[in-house]
Amino acid sequence: MTTLTIDPRRVLGDLDRRVFGGFVEHLGRCIYGGLYEEGSPLSDGRGFRTDVLDLLKELRLSVLRWPGGNFVSNYHWQDGIGPKGSRPIRPDLAWGGTEPNRFGSDEFIEYCAELGAEPYFCLNMGSGSLEEALAWVEYCNDNRGTYWADRRRQGGHGAPYGVPWWGLGNEIYGPWQVGALSAEEYVAEATRWARAIRMIDPGAKLVSCGELGWTDWDAKVIDGLASLVDLHSLHLYTGSEDYWTNVLTPHAAERAITTTAAMLQRAAYNHGLEQPPRIVYDEWNVWFRNMTGALEERYVFADALAVGTYLNIFVRHCAWVKMANLAQMVNAIAPIVTTPDKAVVQPTYYPFLLHSQGHLDLAVDVFVEGPTVGAPGEYLSRWPYRVDDLGPFNLVDAAATLDQARRRLAVTLVNRSEEPERAEVVLRRGSFAGTARVRCVTGTGRPSAVDGVEEADLDDATVSTRDAQVVVELPARSFTLVEAGLQGA
Repeated sequence: MTTLTIDPRRVLGDLDRRVFGGFVEHLGRCIYGGLYEEGSPLSDGRGFRTDVLDLLKELRLSVLRWPGGNFVSNYHWQDGIGPKGSRPIRPDLAWGGTEPNRFGSDEFIEYCAELGAEPYFCLNMGSGSLEEALAWVEYCNDNRGTYWADRRRQGGHGAPYGVPWWGLGNEIYGPWQVGALSAEEYVAEATRWARAIRMIDPGAKLVSCGELGWTDWDAKVIDGLASLVDLHSLHLYTGSEDYWTNVLTPHAAERAITTTAAMLQRAAYNHGLEQPPRIVYDEWNVWFRNMTGALEERYVFADALAVGTYLNIFVRHCAWVKMANLAQMVNAIAPIVTTPDKAVVQPTYYPFLLHSQGHLDLAVDVFVEGPTVGAPGEYLSRWPYRVDDLGPFNLVDAAATLDQARRRLAVTLVNRSEEPERAEVVLRRGSFAGTARVRCVTGTGRPSAVDGVEEADLDDATVSTRDAQVVVELPARSFTLVEAGLQGA
């Protein structure tokens, strides 16, 4: 038995729906043959795969990051505007092959509008220039009669796009990145870029390029750029064939969040800032099997449990994590896989779906009492992120939110146990009103209609409540969303 005690008065913070964001990059079949496929009978007149659009709309993505990723460090945005027949084909230095530039800024903005998601552009701080970056901001956001704003109008887009989010480069610390810099070099360059971008668009929200959250790079970049940016980015990929390593290593994100938050607070104090920047996890996922080529990872249900745990962590730490972008959305390490005639979902689709559809406005503390598990002594993973010093961990990982009126409750539960577990949700204030809706996802091991993709089962049921208590039966290795009305909370 696991008991989860929730006091609606113990609010952790406002949950920003931008934590349910995505990321798409020109990598493998993510864009071409994924969300965009000209000439396909499944695509509309714009080239957008409608089956993929429908699946992404179900996820209620709040924000979408583009065009990279590693790809952005050699991407020149002007190649992707104007008549498609005259757009140049360029070499892709990040992933190999070539880039036809059929999907560019205008197409991406239209795709975001179709999804109802905010656009988040990442700037080329590798082979790109400040002049090129300023031109991109002008093209997207300027309403004056200037050259690049007029180029946008000539393409049939009269009103400014109002792109709010601009990333100051991607993983510039890494030798795999075109134009990699030291932390000191990056701070100097990003300072120039940030000040200039704010001159052309004072409302631009800027994101500094972070690493893992606990490195010297993060410390130097936060101290140097905290006064100029709105968010500091972190990236984290985990995964292992070892079950317990796979489902527990996402807790490395908790170390990163608490460490980064401390550095942000320190920088705010030292620089006299009213508020420190917050954190964006603009790349996160389970990824360890296919490390080269098109990165077409095939997920099992243990990976879905890891994804559910990541999202629980972001909800619990919503006071600091204000955006997160699942990397990526289609085909490349993605919850959606396409063939020429269909699109199907992988097991990792479901925890994102239920989190995004279920969670509400205010994150509240959940006190979990029940069986625990220690971290594996040996990490059988290509990623060197250890969490053995953070355990033991509850077998049932939980996060909870309320609406502003405190009339509705949502709880997400990851049962990592290899046995069924009974979960008793107890309110410290108020009582449940009526029955609770319980949506539970479990793995099946069955193959789907696409080679290598596994199916999952989504069960939707109601359970009775009693005063301040509801009991939910959690299958072994399962992800569950509980939704219920409250009174007197």
